[in-house]
Amino acid sequence: MSRSQQSTGQAPITKLTALNVLFAFNRDEEGNLLPAFEAMQMPSTHAAVTRAKLIAQSHAGVIAWTRPADPDLGIYGDAEVLFKAGEVPDMEYGGE
Repeated sequence: MSRSQQSTGQAPITKLTALNVLFAFNRDEEGNLLPAFEAMQMPSTHAAVTRAKLIAQSHAGVIAWTRPADPDLGIYGDAEVLFKAGEVPDMEYGGE
């Protein structure tokens, strides 16, 4: 093993990537909020906010959030709401 490949004796550091999600809601005939579609993973925070703003006028509510995540390892950080408009039910941010 070369000097540059020697182990430090510490576990490797997992670098988390961002999970950016967009979710929208509509009301049914009884007035209940229902998902307009399944939560959509977006490629960036900018894309999530831009799309959320575009669809906000056509849904009862919309929310976009981001969180650090490594879904392969089941590691998720705290969610941060990027954009919220209209009526959005209290919810847990997926991945836990």
